[in-house]
Amino acid sequence: MSHRNARTTFHGRLLIVRRYQAGWPKAHIAKAMGVSRKCVHTWISRFETEGEDGLHDRSSRPHTSPTRVRPSVENQIVAWRKRHRCGPDEIAAKLGMCPRTVSRVLNRRQMPHLRELDPMTGQVIRASKTTAVRYERSRPGELVHMDVKKLGRIPRMVDGARTDEDVLRIEIAGTAMDSTTFTRWSMTTHGWPTQKSCPTRKALPAPDSYDEQRIISARTGSPPSKR
Repeated sequence: MSHRNARTTFHGRLLIVRRYQAGWPKAHIAKAMGVSRKCVHTWISRFETEGEDGLHDRSSRPHTSPTRVRPSVENQIVAWRKRHRCGPDEIAAKLGMCPRTVSRVLNRRQMPHLRELDPMTGQVIRASKTTAVRYERSRPGELVHMDVKKLGRIPRMVDGARTDEDVLRIEIAGTAMDSTTFTRWSMTTHGWPTQKSCPTRKALPAPDSYDEQRIISARTGSPPSKR
């Protein structure tokens, strides 16, 4: 049976047929295409029966579902749900069925959840959380979800004398110290690993630069110590 992850595509299957019509043995075709002899025989037989239309992908859905719940039983489940407003477990116990089967029937019939119904009248009083806007996409990378962290209250320069990048990174670090997403060391040093990413789990050194102590003292109220 063909599927999306099959080794051959429509053009590959057509190539198998063309090579067979050109006189290639099936074993040679299988070796050249990197498939089994059974696969080659399948596509040749299907081409002889259905033509090129038989080389397209087919649905893997079974023709019949003998174990599926009968429509009369599904109607009984829906009627019990509307009348008594109970969950799948209680309905399954009353009807002698599996709770998971009852849950699938309710979902297939698009029955609203009990939390969305009025307990007295059974009318829908809450909007469903189901929406047509979904995160799933057919191709990888089609939708990119980005989580951002807003850092407010970034202070200005204390004296306005220095504007180099290292001092700016230290000032941003002073604001980000309370955040669990960033650490002071990853903000102040280029390429410096954090405690989670560091494989040695070695303790990071204490702040010893005067600029860094000045930012910390501005937040704590204690004067910086000069060395």
